[in-house]
Formats: sequence, structure tokens, C-alpha cells
Amino acid sequence: MYLWIKAFHIIAVISWMAGMLYLPRLFVYHAAAKPGSEQAETFKVMERRLLRFIMTPAMIVTWLLGIVLVLQGQFLGATWFHIKLVLVLVMTITHGLFSHWVNEFDHDRNTRSERFYRIVNEIPTIILIVIVIMATVKPFG
Repeated sequence: MYLWIKAFHIIAVISWMAGMLYLPRLFVYHAAAKPGSEQAETFKVMERRLLRFIMTPAMIVTWLLGIVLVLQGQFLGATWFHIKLVLVLVMTITHGLFSHWVNEFDHDRNTRSERFYRIVNEIPTIILIVIVIMATVKPFG
């Protein structure tokens, strides 16, 4: 059963990360659109749907299955797991920040530039790289 749970955990992670990488790219384009324009309204719909129907459910499944895997695998004492857990928490906080920005765009209150969102777009990638290394290589026992 462990391998099935792990497989569905990985599927959920991929779904969550797809959104975490795509949503800030939408913010880049949305920041360039004139508030109230047809293009801006389309971005609002895209952002809300991505967050509500893909990212948030995938994040929840990632967490739930991850907890089951940790308990079954007895990883609680491993240093690599502690690093991974902190980074997953940072990713979750980033998700919450993205959710806040979706709300800001939804109410035409964005104050940030395209450049800002281009930089923010790199954060999930960096976190993801370290998480994958911790989970697969387990460099710190």
C-alpha cells in the first residue's frame, strides 16, 4: 500500500507544483493588463480556477498523503526530512501568498510590477529543487 500512497502523493505534488509555477506567470501578464479590460477579466477567471480547482486541492492531498508516508516510513528523526518539511511549509506559505495576490487582482488592487512577479516566479522552482533532492538523495541521513 505504501507505494500506491507514494504514487498518488507524487501525482498531487506534480499538480500542485504545476500551479505554483504557472500562477505567478499569469500574474506577470495580468500586471501588464489594464484593470477592467477584457484581458484582465480573463486573467481573473484563470487565476481563480487554477487556485481553487487545481492548486488548493492538490496541496491538501499532498499534505495528507505526505503525512501518511512519513508515519509509515518512520522519517520523523531524519535530518533530510526536517529540511524537506521546512521547505514544504515555506511552499505552503508561498501558496497562501499567491492566494492573497489572486484576491488582490480580483479586486483590482494589485500594486506590484511585472518584474516583481517574474522574480517571484522563480521561488517555487528553487524550493522544489531542494525538496526533490532531500526526498530522493536523503543527503543528511
